Amino acid sequence: MTGTNSISKMNDLGKKSVTWLEIDETAAGQRIDNFLIRHLKGVPKSHLYRILRSGEVRVNSGRVDATCRLEVGDKIRIPPIRLAAKPAAEGIALPVIVRLKQTVLYEDDALLVIDKPSGLAVHGGSGISRGVIEQLRLERPELKFLELVHRLDKETSGVLLLAKKRSALTKLHAMMRDGEVEKRYFALVKGVWKDEKRAVKLKLHKYLTADGERRVSVTEEGKAAHTIFYRRQALPGYTLLEAELKTGRTHQIRVHLAHLGYPIAGDDKYGDFSLNKLLAKQGLKRMFLHAFSVVFMHPSTGEALRIEAPLPKDLTRFVNSLSKAAPV
Repeated sequence: MTGTNSISKMNDLGKKSVTWLEIDETAAGQRIDNFLIRHLKGVPKSHLYRILRSGEVRVNSGRVDATCRLEVGDKIRIPPIRLAAKPAAEGIALPVIVRLKQTVLYEDDALLVIDKPSGLAVHGGSGISRGVIEQLRLERPELKFLELVHRLDKETSGVLLLAKKRSALTKLHAMMRDGEVEKRYFALVKGVWKDEKRAVKLKLHKYLTADGERRVSVTEEGKAAHTIFYRRQALPGYTLLEAELKTGRTHQIRVHLAHLGYPIAGDDKYGDFSLNKLLAKQGLKRMFLHAFSVVFMHPSTGEALRIEAPLPKDLTRFVNSLSKAAPV
């Protein structure tokens, strides 16, 4: 049994029989829970963790927990799993998913880089059935391996890196930890930013709200976070900034700016909510944060790469409308 053939058999798991899979290099290094989540699409995570805890899933005939790392040649036992078909709700239209193959900025045998649209989460979960990674796997079934290198917030558009080889993924993760990947964003903020260049070092702490929503705040007990901001264009009542990430904390740019009193236009978590309503009427219906540039050494060839995504048309139009407005 080869790894490729065994993994492809996972599509037949609706049958009432035990399935045995053999791991090849495309899945080596993955945690068993992540492997199951990726390949048993449509099975609730709660069910996957239950069959792991109960020992129904086995690796090399032994019980394992969710943190078990897979190796080439491992043989996995998958118990019978049958999914009940979910009838579509009558009269409810399914959401239109952007064809992401139209957003490719760069691709070779190790990397896939896209210009992620705003409003699309990078992965499914928390009520989102399909994100970037799931959509790309549907569009590109010929790719044996495809994983996110990093994340962008749902409302943030721009350059998003994906790896087509595990070796490229691990190399890029190491480069990010070592500060060898340069990521830059455009952000439109409320207020007049006076400094041409300003380094901001404010520690950030992640927490959950009473509703279970993820939030970040500035606190001395948080983790170190460093952003460098450059003033790019002064506009009536606003400033267009370029942000260079030196660390990659959750919501880093958004929280740093909001804490300093310069909330990002359209930010529905940390922004000026009354202003956001006005901006929506003026044509800005999303958060003005765009990942426009990523610079790094190719993980396989060592070639220096700079990949850029132009400012989306809706954001460009809004900046132009502010430029024409009378000074306040």
